[in-house]
Amino acid sequence: QVQLVESGGGLVQAGGSMRLSCAASGSIFNIQHMGWYRQAPGNQRELVARIPSDGSTVYVDSVKGRFTVSRDSAKNTVSLQMNSLKPEDTAVYYCNAYLRPMYGSSSYRHYWGQGTQVTVSS
Repeated sequence: QVQLVESGGGLVQAGGSMRLSCAASGSIFNIQHMGWYRQAPGNQRELVARIPSDGSTVYVDSVKGRFTVSRDSAKNTVSLQMNSLKPEDTAVYYCNAYLRPMYGSSSYRHYWGQGTQVTVSS
């Protein structure tokens, strides 16, 4: 059984920094990409940043230049370094992995962490 476990999150003042980490565990055949999504109250879940196995990165425009996503493929971990945080970054952040499990279906699908609250005070 595959699990994604997140760490980090909490309360920070505007302009501050925070780091989120996520580890995927279980029987995993291959992970195509890992990343982070977020969902603020009343909003849809949105992609924040994603990093495929080739190391290239994708960011939502609102976080470019402030957030950095990194991945350790050997450890199946992904991190999100968030700098210059703004109140509008307040949301529940979810770790995501698009992967194929070792056993069972040979198809790739999305797995999600439990979510971690990030609150940026003004």
